[in-house]
Amino acid sequence: MANMCLYMAPGSCSTAANIILEEVEEVFEVAVIDIPAGQNRRPEYLAINPRGTIPSLRLRDGSVLTDLVTIAEWLGRNCRRGRYWPADPALQERARAIMHHVTGVVHGQGFARVFVPEAYGCDPQEAAQVIAEGRRIAAQALVEAAAMLDAEGYALGTFTVADPILFYVEFWADMTDVPLPPRLLDHYRFMLGRDAVYRVLREEGYDPGRLGKAA
Repeated sequence: MANMCLYMAPGSCSTAANIILEEVEEVFEVAVIDIPAGQNRRPEYLAINPRGTIPSLRLRDGSVLTDLVTIAEWLGRNCRRGRYWPADPALQERARAIMHHVTGVVHGQGFARVFVPEAYGCDPQEAAQVIAEGRRIAAQALVEAAAMLDAEGYALGTFTVADPILFYVEFWADMTDVPLPPRLLDHYRFMLGRDAVYRVLREEGYDPGRLGKAA
């Protein structure tokens, strides 16, 4: 049976899936998709993920997961005997709420405007306004995310797959000077101390020692 394969792009939301796969100690392959070159729109990738989005995760049985939250929950439930997915149904709902808020609001409404303003139908003169609006949305959504976490440490007290999901938008905030609320800055620095996070960042071309410095 073939290894799992993660279709990803360095520095994107797929970094979260990459971290989770390292954390659960899965043997997996990586296929880098060059988004600027349009590889995500080529027939061979659309055959894997018709939406043309990343990440995608091909499982050992050949089936493919194409949504980050679904990938995270599947790995949390099915790897390492479910160690990184909460057993308590109430905590499971909190984990899903955090992950959907990150992917749908912080990323989908905020950082999407920052990174791809042209997707919002603006001309070059309006791009700065779209980016500024994205930064505002992301900053507010990060404040809301901070309120969803336990008071300290990991998001739900112990490490779960929700933590790498939070990490990728904290990383984006660091890279784009969007302010992180104190609770998220603490979480971000906490995550930077994990071996799997360090390895993935190095593999994706980043220097972990330069991150998490902003107050």
